[in-house]
Amino acid sequence: MTRPRTHILRLLKWGRILARHGALKGLEAAPQTPPEVRRLFRLARFGASVPAVPDYAGAFRAIGPAAIKLGQTLATRPDLVGEEAANNLLTLQDSLPPVPFEDIRAEIEQGLGGPLEKFFAFVEPMPVGAASVAQVHRGRTTDGRDVAIKVLRPGVRKNFARDIDTYEWAAAHLESLGGEASRLRPQLTIANFKRWTLRELDLRREAASASELASAMDGHPGYRVPQIDWDRTCGTVMTLEWIDGIKISNREALIAAGHDLPDLARRLVLAFLRQAIAGGFFHADMHQGNLFVAPDGTIVAIDFGIMGRINRQARFWLAEILYGLTTGNYRRVAEIHFEAQYVPSYHNVDEFATALRAVGEPMRGKPVSELSVGQMLDGLFAITRDFDMKTQPHLLLLQKTMVMVEGVATQLDPNINMWDVAAPYVRDWIRGELGPETLLADRINTDIATLLRLPDLIRRLEERVPKKGGAPEPPPVPKIPLIWDRKRRARGGGGFWSHLAALVIGAGAGAAALLAWVH
Repeated sequence: MTRPRTHILRLLKWGRILARHGALKGLEAAPQTPPEVRRLFRLARFGASVPAVPDYAGAFRAIGPAAIKLGQTLATRPDLVGEEAANNLLTLQDSLPPVPFEDIRAEIEQGLGGPLEKFFAFVEPMPVGAASVAQVHRGRTTDGRDVAIKVLRPGVRKNFARDIDTYEWAAAHLESLGGEASRLRPQLTIANFKRWTLRELDLRREAASASELASAMDGHPGYRVPQIDWDRTCGTVMTLEWIDGIKISNREALIAAGHDLPDLARRLVLAFLRQAIAGGFFHADMHQGNLFVAPDGTIVAIDFGIMGRINRQARFWLAEILYGLTTGNYRRVAEIHFEAQYVPSYHNVDEFATALRAVGEPMRGKPVSELSVGQMLDGLFAITRDFDMKTQPHLLLLQKTMVMVEGVATQLDPNINMWDVAAPYVRDWIRGELGPETLLADRINTDIATLLRLPDLIRRLEERVPKKGGAPEPPPVPKIPLIWDRKRRARGGGGFWSHLAALVIGAGAGAAALLAWVH
């Protein structure tokens, strides 16, 4: 087990980096920030040249690869970090200096179990992309197929495990402070971040996710997933079909190639809705660097290290919430929040519906370009606080992806109305899944199946329908001994390290959650 002072020293180092990038400035000036933490922030920036505009993304890049992934996660949590920080963190593109090709060659040969020439006719030494977890090289197989070869960075698993250990330690101490920090549940946020990251560090899992998504989207026009070369894929190496296309972020090139940008934006939104609502399995890293447009106009997605899943009941609730917001049925949206236990039952449904109306009505019928995102977020987060809504970590990937999809679609078509695009699809899906014809057919089949196989039916229903409440069972979080409790038991009071720990919590992972008090 890592010693507490090691965690503290890491957090102090990271706090210094945050200070140099101006990422602590807003917190230091906020009246809600505890005096001890404010003094620590002043110490962290002492002698540093602080920029006028905070660069949160730059700070996370400077801290390291695990921090980049954490920053991408925090970009989905403006309730934790504030709108300004969340927008800045969305710019994280994982751009890092590449690993020397000789080290990459060694990883390929060790992973695939033979010399590189046994599998590839050639591999270009210069990568086409270098990210925090892996880098990608173009190559050609021995049977003449052009492929992309994704290789984990050497030592990345060890480095991630070390940093996440400190995130867990900091989150446990932060949550023990109670109040707003407890409501935001940083321990579960880090636990989910850990699960996503561990999956991303096994390229066999990523290849399986790509294959599963390709099957789920088979037949959906205008969207596809590259084929996996399973003979050249292992835990540290993944080989897939090479894609020739234009990055979806390159508007000028797309226009020059004759592509219909509003149609691309609409198809991207519909592809996401099909994945998330109809399938419950979606590509959760749909930023601009992971989407290409093929010459025939097909949207091609890459990088399937982070995938999201939503159970069947949660998808019903999500669809009804989206449809309720688009049609102005705020009462039904409020009822769903109570059914899912997102809002504690001691609150009033009608009052919650009125609060939703105050946020939703100004958005209806307007293109994204005319919406005040800041005003909308302020209203939504005020509702979560006023109605004691806890963070739902199982929906974080969905929230992150919705933010990304909206951003890409808006860049393609600034006049797109997300509600108008989503409403027909969601309405048809709800009718197909919950309409009278479907309900009647399901009832007949269910009754017959019940008579024939009652025990098996009960077991299947228990697996298919989650227990009451919108969230699945949370993942286990490690039991972290709190440093001040241990010192208090040992000496009847605090000590240097325990007092220092109380100050340091806000400097690392704790700094992110304290931003919630500013907004």
